[in-house]
Amino acid sequence: MLQSSPFNYRRLIIWIGRLVLGGVFVFAGFSKLLLPNTHLWPMFVLKFSVTTNLMQFTSQVESYKMISPEGANFVAHTLPFGEILLGLLLLIGWRLRIWATLITLIMVGFLFIVTRAYLLHMDINCGCFGKPEKLTIFTVIRDAALSALAILTTWFAFLEARQQHPWSAGSSEKTG
Repeated sequence: MLQSSPFNYRRLIIWIGRLVLGGVFVFAGFSKLLLPNTHLWPMFVLKFSVTTNLMQFTSQVESYKMISPEGANFVAHTLPFGEILLGLLLLIGWRLRIWATLITLIMVGFLFIVTRAYLLHMDINCGCFGKPEKLTIFTVIRDAALSALAILTTWFAFLEARQQHPWSAGSSEKTG
């Protein structure tokens, strides 16, 4: 006989993690590509040039002073596309353990970079969601919360993969 509810707290955390992290990554990637990084937006000036947005994101990556200008250019031109792809793969849930692990590594890396910049009192923009956003303690807390959710999602995805799903367990039993 099938169990009445194959849903448990681990699967709930996995679903929440997939939806939140996948949504955040897709939004972050699209915002870096399509949202204008300019203060002229309220004055009805819309810069919809992806190239311009990526060049401005390059300067935000360079402001962390961790990699060379060529490395910052590479990161700025590949990260938004990678974020969109990983976010969509996490939302779909196909090969969940692989994509959850990659997102966890990226989130922990973001947390390290943002925390380092905050502790060094760098007066820079975060560069997280395309629009200018000052790096504050709230940025560090947000990245820490998302990193914790990513770690839990990955951990629970690996735990759930070890166990047989309750719906498939009922099919091997004799009915009748």
